[in-house]
Amino acid sequence: MDMRITSSLAPLTGAGQARRPAAAQNSGSEVGFAGALKGALQSVSAAQNHSTDLQTQVQLENPAVSLEETMVAIQKAQIGFQATLNVRNRMVQAYTDIMNMQV
Repeated sequence: MDMRITSSLAPLTGAGQARRPAAAQNSGSEVGFAGALKGALQSVSAAQNHSTDLQTQVQLENPAVSLEETMVAIQKAQIGFQATLNVRNRMVQAYTDIMNMQV
């Protein structure tokens, strides 16, 4: 029995964009925080879509899709969503703090 887990899902592509210098990105794409946030949201969405597709294939009893691969994809999607939710909550809190500052 082969116990290796193979995954066709690459690591989250938008996760490291915030640390890259602006010159390394394409000149036609967005730069800075907005571009990094957009890339991270797109990669989380792609991970969720991939895990949903794998879940559907497991339910249809596709022999090419393993349960282990599906569970790993689900966990990746959940972790990405939780990280996105935490970033959103911190951004809302920072906005609220700035709006409550006295000038």
